[in-house]
Amino acid sequence: MSKKIILIAGPTASGKSKLAIRVAKKIKGEIINADSMQVYKEFSVLSSRPSNVDLKKIKHHLYGFQPVKKHFSTGAWLKLAKKQINQCLKNKKIPILVGGTGLYFEAITKGISKIPNIDIKVRDKIRGLQKKIGQKKFYKLLLELDPLVTNKIEPSDIQRSIRAYEVKKFTKKSIFEWYKLTKSEFKKFRIFKIFIDIPRKKLLKNISNRADQMFKNDCIEEVKYFLNLNIEPSLSVNKMIGVKEIKDFLTGILSPIQVKEIINIKTRQYAKRQVTWARGHMSDWNMLYSNSFSSLVKKILKVIS
Repeated sequence: MSKKIILIAGPTASGKSKLAIRVAKKIKGEIINADSMQVYKEFSVLSSRPSNVDLKKIKHHLYGFQPVKKHFSTGAWLKLAKKQINQCLKNKKIPILVGGTGLYFEAITKGISKIPNIDIKVRDKIRGLQKKIGQKKFYKLLLELDPLVTNKIEPSDIQRSIRAYEVKKFTKKSIFEWYKLTKSEFKKFRIFKIFIDIPRKKLLKNISNRADQMFKNDCIEEVKYFLNLNIEPSLSVNKMIGVKEIKDFLTGILSPIQVKEIINIKTRQYAKRQVTWARGHMSDWNMLYSNSFSSLVKKILKVIS
């Protein structure tokens, strides 16, 4: 059996999970999560994790295992995904990676940079500098330190600016030079790349329906529980759409109608960013869609056969 990996990406609410289950049944596959928010144990509703019914239809891996209190990186995900891919192949199953996190897919197709761990004192000093002088002046300093950043990092992107600065300062090498040295660990695999290119009108309808379903499935209780954990504000799980909005609802800042509408708007904006990212980073992927579910499954099967 040749080493085959199927990647199914697409914007949030594009129907990836349902498609993956049908495809997995047809080709004796197993599903591996490639969504950074669906890894968290405490968030099944808000992250739109596959339902318990779906989880019983086919084997799913790397869903709902990570505590929200712990930091979880792309590198940590790649390590677990690699182990799971090899386990699937050992069991004569085809691994199907499904999700909406572009960086996870890039880690598979292009690899992850081997940037050395940066001393915490250096990191704290740089973060302190950025806070003290502000992002505008800090970005100017970054361009002086590392001209390769020009046109590659937005002036307003604080996190990436700090990261680029600390990498150049500590390693004496640009973060973009590190990226060039990056190689995929899956070069010997046959990787089939599929992006669900759903029309915007259909996607917006799906997003609205999903928001309604989340509230029916009691996402408010999920957020209440999460807020009681008092986790570190810097952890990326805090950025999950719905956390801040439901917190504002619970404290009386937003009405029930407003909270749902803002979640809708933010999800639409997120989906748009995912599509834009795909246009720039997934130009060699198979962009597929059909209004008919069975026709779309057939299209996917044709690509991966």
